[in-house]
Amino acid sequence: MSTRKPVIGVTMGDPAGIGPEVTLKAVASDRVREAATVVVLGDYDHLETLAERYGIDVGLHRTDGSNEITDDGFVDVIDFDNVDEFEFGDLRAENGRVSLEYVDRSIDLAISGEVDGLCNGPIHKRAIGMAGSEYAGHTDMMVDRTNTESHTALLTDGEIYVTHLSIHVPLSEAIERVTTENVLESIRVTHEKLPEAGIKDPLLGVVGINPHAGDGGVIGTLDDEEIAPAVEAALEEGIDASGPLPPDSAFNRALDDDYDCLVAMYHDQGHIPLFVNSHVDGGGVGATVLILGLPFVRATTLHGTAYDIAGRGIAEPESMITGITLAADAIRQRS
Repeated sequence: MSTRKPVIGVTMGDPAGIGPEVTLKAVASDRVREAATVVVLGDYDHLETLAERYGIDVGLHRTDGSNEITDDGFVDVIDFDNVDEFEFGDLRAENGRVSLEYVDRSIDLAISGEVDGLCNGPIHKRAIGMAGSEYAGHTDMMVDRTNTESHTALLTDGEIYVTHLSIHVPLSEAIERVTTENVLESIRVTHEKLPEAGIKDPLLGVVGINPHAGDGGVIGTLDDEEIAPAVEAALEEGIDASGPLPPDSAFNRALDDDYDCLVAMYHDQGHIPLFVNSHVDGGGVGATVLILGLPFVRATTLHGTAYDIAGRGIAEPESMITGITLAADAIRQRS
């Protein structure tokens, strides 16, 4: 494992949201400075203005990205000079367009090896859609650009680790996706990719879909008919998996180290326990997301653009800090 400090590209996200603020607060933190050398992709003047407004003590250095990234006490900002007039909390296509520019360039840097990994600030799905993007978010762009065949999103706060069978789909569709084939593939991908996060030979807990994991068919049959056969097939393949587990107790068991990682069946089943366990005063969250399976390490915040509090200077940077530090750890694991 390498002891070199990793270089991480951090995109500031939607300028009308809290992304620029949490980026500044994160890169100014001692935890990030100790873990990684950071280069920020964004609008220099916008970031500098916010740093002055909120009293964030961080030295910024404007660059076009052609110079060597150094760890000299200043944070390099690759300046896109693309934020003109804007209003905090304003949903519009222009904000989506500039957000996409940062992400697209960050992918270039990661593919070329100019940065070791990425941590992305939040973008607004509707804003990038208004800007003409065909993608639902960062991850879809990266999977497409890198021709990645198999990947999974690992959510963690450093205590609970969880992947998902489905994420951003309606609950009715999420239930339809609970098939033996899909569950088994989620178990396989989780088992295969977890070593990227430093978890080797993981013990996986597969969470049921119904209350009490169906209670033997009394509260639904999907657990017995679809999830249990997937777990049995995984065991036959040599994967250390257990389930289906009752959803209401599975996460407590993970906190007791009974499982290295849980495989949840849908978005809120995995997200809500992470949000609660990593709660930050003021409604913030400290957990983050690592996308496993890409050719480079990539993390992102677990929260969104938070238009409702943007511009007030009260956004908590914990998820961004955790994202950068966990990305740095994952980079060391890969090297």
